[in-house]
Amino acid sequence: MGVHVIKMPDIGEGIAEVELGAWHVEVGQLVKEDGPLADVMTDKAAVEIPSPVAGKVIALGGKVGEVLAVGSELIRLEVEGEGNVRTGASAQAAAGAVNGKHGASEATHGTHAANGANATRGAAAASGSVVALHSREADPESAAEVASRNSHTTSASAKTAASSPPHAVAAHPAALIRQPDERPLASPAVRQRAWDMGVELRFVHGTGEAGRVTHADLDAYAQTRGAVSATTTQARSGYVELHDETAVPVIGVRRAIARKMQEAKRRIPHFSYVEEIDVTELEDLRAQLNKRWADARGRLTMLPLLIRAMVIALRDFPQINARFDDEAGVVTRYGAVHVGVATQTDAGLTVPVLRHAEARDVWSIAAEIARLAEAVRGGKASRDELTGSTITISSLGALGGIVSTPVINHPEVGIVGVNRMVERPMIRQGAVVARKMMNLSSSFDHRVVDGMDAAEFIQSVRVLLEQPALLFVE
Repeated sequence: MGVHVIKMPDIGEGIAEVELGAWHVEVGQLVKEDGPLADVMTDKAAVEIPSPVAGKVIALGGKVGEVLAVGSELIRLEVEGEGNVRTGASAQAAAGAVNGKHGASEATHGTHAANGANATRGAAAASGSVVALHSREADPESAAEVASRNSHTTSASAKTAASSPPHAVAAHPAALIRQPDERPLASPAVRQRAWDMGVELRFVHGTGEAGRVTHADLDAYAQTRGAVSATTTQARSGYVELHDETAVPVIGVRRAIARKMQEAKRRIPHFSYVEEIDVTELEDLRAQLNKRWADARGRLTMLPLLIRAMVIALRDFPQINARFDDEAGVVTRYGAVHVGVATQTDAGLTVPVLRHAEARDVWSIAAEIARLAEAVRGGKASRDELTGSTITISSLGALGGIVSTPVINHPEVGIVGVNRMVERPMIRQGAVVARKMMNLSSSFDHRVVDGMDAAEFIQSVRVLLEQPALLFVE
């Protein structure tokens, strides 16, 4: 037997260090070749690191939330043959060396902000989205694979139960609670079903291989959740003093979001502008389009129509479809409109990019939004799909409130926030009538966008939305 050291790979773009987002293995676990080892986060995205060899984990190179240098030791495996460590180094010595190095270097690790971007190859769980569009994804595992894995898992569990001391069973409680940014293992079909059930997978104890959450685990959790909820409700309705506290480390995606928002507010003087829009005709048109074209072209939400209005209005305001390099003192204006669509996920806020919105009709925009939402929800969004936006739109749907002050997605210079739509009485031609009203709350970088330009841009968007036929006239 030998020891094989896997070092932190160079994942490109001149990145010198990455943050350890999650471990998929633990000491003593057997790892298959190409099996997932860990998720690491860069300033662009999260990446899953696979194992190039099969072996047994004997040491981990760091804790979740730590920053590791490219080329540093990520993990050590005990493998068949000599491995890649010098002859004579035992597995125990190797583990001790890694742990010693880890302890000495903890105090010197820095942090590196990520760009609010979510995972590639399933690096971070993503379930919610402001676009409220999703479709069921087929489970990639065949029936034979599932049966084989379950058979193996059952056999392995039986052996473990027979050979482990009593206290070992207590180490895996039925009510498992993972860290907020820890991604539970589950197939896309299980993730989709959990999303439909309104279940956070991090609370579900997985009985599959390596802790994988299965459909049976979801069923078991759903049966026990009602009893737990009833107990909690009873305690809280009885005026009982509560003294529980929960410390949640701000690491991984959440730390990246925090740093991104802090940087944006620190560097950008925000100018906010709110306008009320009558979307009655727009909603009527949307209903007619869906009635006529939903089966052939897909259903339209409000979001594609809003993006189309922004694209048309930006033709007259190129200074808003831009990115500002404040260190170099250069504003780059873009002909292409790459719209960032702010999307809420379990792991935090993600901004996938709808590229070349200027070349798409509303149905193409809707289809691409749905695809991007599914990608970030399933943790499959690529780095290119999470970077390069020139302007961002943010919406919380029914939770949008009356007014908001969205934070600009640095280094962009503008963001359009969509508030909720409400029906209320308005005066039209001297008569009180019911109209559907909605506010747009937008923010702009006041260093490069004048208040007058920002106001005129939003007014142009308002005209297009209140006269929606203009959205389809070139």
